[in-house]
This record gives sequence, structure tokens and C-alpha cells, in this order.
Amino acid sequence: MRAILGRKVGMTQIFGEDGRIIPVTVIEAGPCWVVQIRSKEKDGYEAVQLGFQEVKKEKNLSKPILGIFKKAGIPPCKVLREFKMTGFNVGDKVTVDIFSKGDIVSVSGVSKGKGYQGVMKRHNFKGGPDTHGSMFNRAPGSIGASSFPSRVWKGKGMAGHMGNESVTVKNIKVIDVIPEQNLILVKGAVPGGENGILEIWKV
Repeated sequence: MRAILGRKVGMTQIFGEDGRIIPVTVIEAGPCWVVQIRSKEKDGYEAVQLGFQEVKKEKNLSKPILGIFKKAGIPPCKVLREFKMTGFNVGDKVTVDIFSKGDIVSVSGVSKGKGYQGVMKRHNFKGGPDTHGSMFNRAPGSIGASSFPSRVWKGKGMAGHMGNESVTVKNIKVIDVIPEQNLILVKGAVPGGENGILEIWKV
């Protein structure tokens, strides 16, 4: 497995070799520091903890977290994530070079928050008539049965909080890699808004 942390810069479009326009998302991927190594002997599993985006003010970190970075001898980072990778040592730097043009990757991030939404926007309910005095326009309608089960079934589509949840998009093609600027261009859209933190990995 190869993985890295990144920041969503935005979307643009480029021309492919056949002249067609390809929509791409620009991601600033890395550089990431290897902060800790998880081992089966000590932790019960194997993984690598990566740090991304250096912290400008150390006073914003707690002493236990700051101690982890000082022990590793690397600058403190804002974002920490673990990946099931091997073959790294504490203090190593992971860059966008681990990917190449044409790779198929998965990207995970937090989707944009939509706030509290009704059933038509949240679950694509059809709704009722708009005219002729209808009192059933954007209402959810019946939400349960009668005397049995005398409750609302779990999973019923209702109004509520929408978005702001972890989303993973799989099988995205890497269109280009620009190591000099720590940029990776992937085809199509990825979760979240601009400056959102992303996890990019290839199994």
C-alpha cells in the first residue's frame, strides 16, 4: 500500500492527448513526515503514522503531542493519520513521488456540510402537488405504521443533518504528478471543499 495526505486546492481542466477536455482536481500532496511506526509486537498491528502541514506555533499543541514530534526529531504537524504501510522509518519524508501518471487511487475526505435539510433535498423524495390548495408540498408524509410496531423503523428517510461526513471515492485515475510543486492531478471530483484534508492511497 502507498498512501499520502494532501490538501484540496481546487478543480480545473486540462487537454488530454486526444484533444478532449478532462476535468481534474488539483491536490497538494505532502510532503508528509513519518511520525510513528506501529508494530505487531508493541501495538498489535502494523501501520505508519504520517504527519502533514507543519504547525507554525508550538503553543497550540499539547505537551504529549509535542513530545511525540520532539522524540522523532521532526517539526510538529497539524494532521496525523495512520496507514497500513510498511518499509518506512521514523523521520522519513513521504512525497508525491510514490504515485505516477496512470495510477488508480482512492481518495477519502469530509464532504461539504449542508446543514439541516428536508426529505426532498436529503433523500430525493418526490413531494406533493404545488398547486390547487395542496397542503402536502414538501412534507415527508407518513413515517410509520399504526398499533404495530408503534414506533418508527430504523433507517426511515427523514429530515436531518446533511453532509459533513467521511466519504471515499474509489478508482480515480491519476492524470499527472508534478513533484516540483508537490501536486497530483486526479480525474473528476473528490469529497470536500477547498483546503479540505484528503487521504490518497493505492492498494
